[in-house]
Amino acid sequence: MRKLETLLLLSPELAAEERQSLVDSFSAIIEREGGKVELVDDWGLRDLAYAVNKKTRGYYVRLEYVGPGALVAELERNIRITDGVYKFVTVRLADKAEVEEEA
Repeated sequence: MRKLETLLLLSPELAAEERQSLVDSFSAIIEREGGKVELVDDWGLRDLAYAVNKKTRGYYVRLEYVGPGALVAELERNIRITDGVYKFVTVRLADKAEVEEEA
């Protein structure tokens, strides 16, 4: 299991319910592919360094999770086909992560 992080840049025009729905669907994909979401860090609406899709502001959300390497390909495939996501980046934080087993 690897410790991973995905940073999402979402459209500022999305309502709070739509943003939460996107984050929930990405979390469900992580769980379905054998991973576990450890942290959803909502950074909020921020100014961008340059315009993206003619917008100068964007909504940032950071997902921190553990899972197998194949999980990243499926998650990124779903992110690419989702409307409302302008950009994203996935980074491996650690090769081997300790996962607490639920009793």
